[in-house]
Amino acid sequence: MKSLLLRAVVYGLVIVLGLLSALPNLLSPSLSGKLPDWYQQNTVSLGLDLQGGSHLLLEADIQGLFVSEYEAVAGELTASLREAGIRYGRLQVTHKGIELPVTQSERVSEAAGLARALAKDTPDGTRRFDVDTNGGRLVLTLTESWRESVSRDAVERSLEVVRRRLDETGLVEPSITRQGSDGILVQMPGVADPSEIRELLGTTAKMTFQWAALEAAEEDVATITLPGAHDNEHYTLEKRAAMAGEHIRDARMAFNPTTNEPVVNFELDDKGARLFGDITRDNIGRPLAIVLDGEVIAAPVIRSAIGASGEISGGFTTKEASDLALLLRAGALPAPLHVVEERTVGPDLGSDAIAMGLTTGLLGAAMVIAFMIGLYGRWGLIACVGLTVNIGLVFGILSLLGATLTLPGIAGIILTIGMAVDANILINERIREESRQGKLAWMALREGFGKAYRTILDSNFTTLIAVSLLFLFGSGPVRGFAVTIGIGLVTSLFTAIAVTRLIMEWHIRGRERQPLFISGIPLLDRLSERGVNFMRGRVIGLVVSAVLSLAAIALFVQPGLKYGVDFTGGTVVEVQAQGVTVDQLRTTLQAQDLEDAAIQEAGTDGRFLIRLPAEQGASEATGEQVAVLKTAIASVEPNAEFAKVDMVGPKVSGGFSEATILAILLAGTGMLAYLWFRFEAHFAWAATLTIALDLTKTIGFFVLAGVEFNLTAVAALLALMGYSVNDKVVVFDRIRENMRKTPGRPMLDLLNESISTTLTRTVFTSVTTFLALLPMGIAGGAAVASFALPMLFGIVIGTSSSVFIASPILYYLGQRRTRKGLAQLRPTAEEIRKELELTP
Repeated sequence: MKSLLLRAVVYGLVIVLGLLSALPNLLSPSLSGKLPDWYQQNTVSLGLDLQGGSHLLLEADIQGLFVSEYEAVAGELTASLREAGIRYGRLQVTHKGIELPVTQSERVSEAAGLARALAKDTPDGTRRFDVDTNGGRLVLTLTESWRESVSRDAVERSLEVVRRRLDETGLVEPSITRQGSDGILVQMPGVADPSEIRELLGTTAKMTFQWAALEAAEEDVATITLPGAHDNEHYTLEKRAAMAGEHIRDARMAFNPTTNEPVVNFELDDKGARLFGDITRDNIGRPLAIVLDGEVIAAPVIRSAIGASGEISGGFTTKEASDLALLLRAGALPAPLHVVEERTVGPDLGSDAIAMGLTTGLLGAAMVIAFMIGLYGRWGLIACVGLTVNIGLVFGILSLLGATLTLPGIAGIILTIGMAVDANILINERIREESRQGKLAWMALREGFGKAYRTILDSNFTTLIAVSLLFLFGSGPVRGFAVTIGIGLVTSLFTAIAVTRLIMEWHIRGRERQPLFISGIPLLDRLSERGVNFMRGRVIGLVVSAVLSLAAIALFVQPGLKYGVDFTGGTVVEVQAQGVTVDQLRTTLQAQDLEDAAIQEAGTDGRFLIRLPAEQGASEATGEQVAVLKTAIASVEPNAEFAKVDMVGPKVSGGFSEATILAILLAGTGMLAYLWFRFEAHFAWAATLTIALDLTKTIGFFVLAGVEFNLTAVAALLALMGYSVNDKVVVFDRIRENMRKTPGRPMLDLLNESISTTLTRTVFTSVTTFLALLPMGIAGGAAVASFALPMLFGIVIGTSSSVFIASPILYYLGQRRTRKGLAQLRPTAEEIRKELELTP
């Protein structure tokens, strides 16, 4: 009693804290406003696919930085060689390194020594570059550690500049995070057209002040020719900058009082003011070019010394002057940023997604609860209480982590509902088995939970392997799916093993020594008790499975998968244009040189999907195609709405393909290793081979059903791997248990009994997971079709393969093991102890 009370207090405290963490998500704004600030912020944020907005994935062009680094090193080296009186030839600088011929062959080693001394010319002594001699040439290459340092510093500085620029625009709570080694992810809620933001962030805004080259310039003064930003002129300037724009402290758009044209007034910091004053004082009458990102925006002639402030004029419009002032205030990017991925969701589509997710989720949960209560009666009601607590804890943890809920995340929660019931079904079936053997209520509960615990732990852990890899190799919303599934698996362990057991023990209190009855389906009970000879059809089952998998592979080759933009690159635009036909759209787009556009009707209400292939030779998503497309459609239907835009560059799509293959291979390897450790090699191989067969059939389903294969589909495949291996672990655990109980029993009889006794659990778990996902599969729409439909198919395939495929493969591998003289199972610690005691 004390144990029951103590556990009730501890578990109750955990549940209350979890539900309190989730509570702010349910409160109205008026009630939430009365809570402390820290508690108000303990909520789940909505992803852009639910609230509407845009996200841009920017990639820093690091190669240009390495060239600049080499140029700086080259300047230091040549200055050092001149000081030492060492003659050298023409220097060559590329992004790969520096080559410098030394014309005095006897002094090559001396020159290399000077270069090596420069290599460690850093505050912490880090070696910047390696020095090699090739004949009479010095070859300098940046060290890998220094390249990483330069790259890391550039991305960190870029993050800060991007943040300042977006703050200047007044955007509401933009999210700016680093992604990968050279990526920056910018998420902007409520921004339906990110074209201006894309242009703003893609501008390096590297400003320099450079003197115009003198006609009688010295031979050693390097020059460069740059185009004008607002005219067709070209300017010959000194390559060395007189002053960098980093000294600009502030910049504002203003109007010239004489011409009334927009100009930019800037102020310099103290160091910049002194430097600018000195260089302008010494060069009166000489043109000083103001260069922005390789273009001359103005080249005024210096009439007098200029101090701490100045004016930039160049025929700007008001917007151009405002944007330039903003860029100068925020600072220059250390490296150009290219947009490699862009996604936009309109607010209406986001609200529709929320409504769809809530409706299908609640309907799926209601169907699962009705099934459990109808199946197990009051014991099913106890399981449903645990399920409700589980969902509350999932939201509580998501709120505590400040997680972002996306549409795939909602799908993950719905899938969690189905998979969380699995543990309760497994426990109930184990308790029913113990009760049928005549054990009293308290003993049936103890034995049932004890035997189910190990199986639940193994099955959930193998699923977590797939989920963790999905999180590591996924991106954006797919990671949200992985997080919700992972949290759901952990909380379901707590609710099934702890909470449900506590309620069950409380329910039988006072009747511990009475028989325990849990209802079920009589037909399945009779099949379990009598046993079914499933192994009789093992050869037919394996042949049919192999033929279907080979057919699926053939379909994968031809006609192949219908790849989404995530893998092909390019652009997909969802358009709402009432009264417009496909022919009208095609004619309009062809007139704008968009003849490669593929147009598909997405309903009967004037909704279309327009696909544009990636631009040839483009390494990033430029957005020019989308701008042309929107203009063309607006000319036909001015009230057209663009509900969604997905634009993925070739580099990103190629990365998705590689990450997908790697994630699936690693998931399979991880599961194989874990099952090998927990069971034996032939158990692990049987499960892995069966999962491979399941996956190939699912790929065939993608082809036959015409379901788009995108990142959400990858989430479905990895979730199916976890679900399928979960099912196999339950059957294999019973096989292992029966092997230890009756080691001399014929293998076929043992396999038939194991499959028969777990048949009820296998069917019930599949039904609950199927019911949870069925509403989403029917009414979820295109947004989740790539997840829900393959999952529904995979549940059926995974369940049948657990019965008809996995055990036959295990049988044949076991026979092969027997012929080699190996035991089917490694001995337990107890068996080893007994053997040692019997040994004289």
